[in-house]
Amino acid sequence: MTTTTLPGGTFTMAPGLTVTRMGYGAMQLAGPHVFGPPADRAAAIDVLREVVASGINHIDTSDFYGPHVTNEIIAEALRPYPDSLHLVTKVGALRDEQGGWPPALEPDQLRTAVHDNLGRLGLDAIDIVNLRVGNPEGPADGSIAEPFTVLAELQQEGLIRHLGVSTVNAEQIAEAQSIAPIVCVQNMYNIAHRVDDEMVDSLAEQGIAYVPYFPLGGFSPLQSDELAGVASRLSTTPMAVALSWLLQRSPNILLIPGTSSVAHLRDNISGAALDLPDDELEILNGIAGAN
Repeated sequence: MTTTTLPGGTFTMAPGLTVTRMGYGAMQLAGPHVFGPPADRAAAIDVLREVVASGINHIDTSDFYGPHVTNEIIAEALRPYPDSLHLVTKVGALRDEQGGWPPALEPDQLRTAVHDNLGRLGLDAIDIVNLRVGNPEGPADGSIAEPFTVLAELQQEGLIRHLGVSTVNAEQIAEAQSIAPIVCVQNMYNIAHRVDDEMVDSLAEQGIAYVPYFPLGGFSPLQSDELAGVASRLSTTPMAVALSWLLQRSPNILLIPGTSSVAHLRDNISGAALDLPDDELEILNGIAGAN
């Protein structure tokens, strides 16, 4: 692993767990719609090796990507893992034969999922396991105590080092914290979708990482036009602007953009280093209210 300076620097999630704020999401390494194998497995391996070579030490994955495909490719590409590399996975869903994402929150399902992640990644313990309880569009109300307690027990058994939650609301975060500490929250958040603004700030005060997904998801045409306009004036891409805005939004935000292309990976890294001028930042901050 190189010592390349990456956009945003680093964030310490827990003692002994300092990650680059510029991370990598491995979801796109599977086939179309995150189902089945990739068309070019060698290219997927090249991307992962470039991730590590670039200095990124935070890879987000799950055994239900593929299913199983992404974790198998990670193990093939990167084992033996560098000591500084941190793998983060999530449990709480399955893939059905139609490519759907049904919930899998029963205790036996969660235990099986953690063991599946360990086995396919070739690990004795996983740095972080996130409990996913909502759906990609947002949280679902209700208690998460039972499934989160299962993960806390697996942590006590030494199979998980740290815990996180995904697609949750503030009440569910507080409930999880009453059971065991968390080091991160993964929710949908971007320039246009800012429901979690207060949550981001609250977690920052607690030293907890916020990991947004869908950096360009949920935009209206008008919002997309506003973003494209800023990108054009800065001679860059909408993705670069979106990633840079997230890094500048709060120091506890970690990025996990995904790609199956080495060139696109490099573009994401260089694009996220953009320093957004105050006048353009003001426009970007107003996009959430556009309709």
